[in-house]
Amino acid sequence: MTGGAITGEDGKARCPWGLSAPEYVAYHDTEWGRPVHGDDALFERLCLEAFQSGLSWLTILRKRPAFRTAFAGFAIGKVAAFDENDEARLLADEGIVRNRLKIAATLANAKTLAHWGPGELDELIWSYAPDAAAAPRTLADVPAVTDESKALAKELKRRGVRFVGPTTAYALMQACGLVNDHLADCCAR
Repeated sequence: MTGGAITGEDGKARCPWGLSAPEYVAYHDTEWGRPVHGDDALFERLCLEAFQSGLSWLTILRKRPAFRTAFAGFAIGKVAAFDENDEARLLADEGIVRNRLKIAATLANAKTLAHWGPGELDELIWSYAPDAAAAPRTLADVPAVTDESKALAKELKRRGVRFVGPTTAYALMQACGLVNDHLADCCAR
C-alpha cells in the first residue's frame, strides 16, 4: 500500500496499516506517534521494537500484556536483577516471543541501563528527535531509516545497548513520538 489515509467504518481517515486489525486501530489512534517519556516506558518500547524485529507488530501488540508480566512491567531495576532462573522462565513462557538472543539482549540492556542516571535514557533518546518535517502524504513517503536513527542506534550501541540498529531505532522514534509519521490526512495527525 502506498496510498494516503483510508477511511474506516467509523468514518475516520487513518494510515492504512492502522485499519488492518482492531488492535492496530487502538494502537494507531491512542499511542503510536504520541510522545513517550520516562526511562521504564522507553525501555519497554525499545525492548518491544527489538522483539518485533522480523515479526509482525500485531504479534507484539497481542503479546504485550504477557511481555509486561514476564518482564516485571519493564521496570529497569527489576529486570536488571533477573538471573539465570528468570532467563529460563522467559524462554519457556509461551505468552511472549521466546527468542534466546532477544531475551538475552533485553536482560543485558536492563543491566546496562540500571547503571545510567535517572532520566538518562529519556534524555538520550529525545536528544535525537529531529526538527518537525512535512507530513508524509503516502506510506511511500515514510522512511525506514534516517540520519537521526542511525546516530541514535550508534550511540546506544556505543553505550552498551544491544539489539538496536537504525531501523529499530527509527521504529522507536515513530512509536514514541519523536517523529510524527501519521499521514497528512490521518485523523491521528
